[in-house]
Amino acid sequence: MSNNKPILLTKEGYEEIKDELNDLINVKRPANIEAIKEARALGDLSENADYDAARNEQAEIEAKIKKLETILENVQIIESVNTDEVGVGTTVKIAYIDDEDDVDQYKIVGSQEADPFESKISNESPIAKALMGHKVGDVVSVESPNGNYEVKVIEIN
Repeated sequence: MSNNKPILLTKEGYEEIKDELNDLINVKRPANIEAIKEARALGDLSENADYDAARNEQAEIEAKIKKLETILENVQIIESVNTDEVGVGTTVKIAYIDDEDDVDQYKIVGSQEADPFESKISNESPIAKALMGHKVGDVVSVESPNGNYEVKVIEIN
């Protein structure tokens, strides 16, 4: 993952990753080690489903820890947000030109934090790329797989 490209995170996203890493290291890893010990104590490991499951879980935990540590090593926290123009860390409200009543609001975050269900979109998504650097009142053309469409920036927070 070290392609020298910083991983952009908001302060909230950084804290969430730190908390998850802490939970994996201090809670899930020790519980998993205990599960492996208990399964090992049951005897024959060649047909021990509990042991196999615990070992698989161990691999998942260790991979997740490594991934989160790599993220934190390459993180760039978005400190201050300029609300004069759309950028990472801003929340932008847009209206679709074809249908002015259709209004959406998105928080633009780094790709690690993107969560469409919480209206957090990656700065690498087509709509975020198109909006970056624009100001309130700007009409922006967005390229999408379904064809281009235009949106107007209504508000930036």
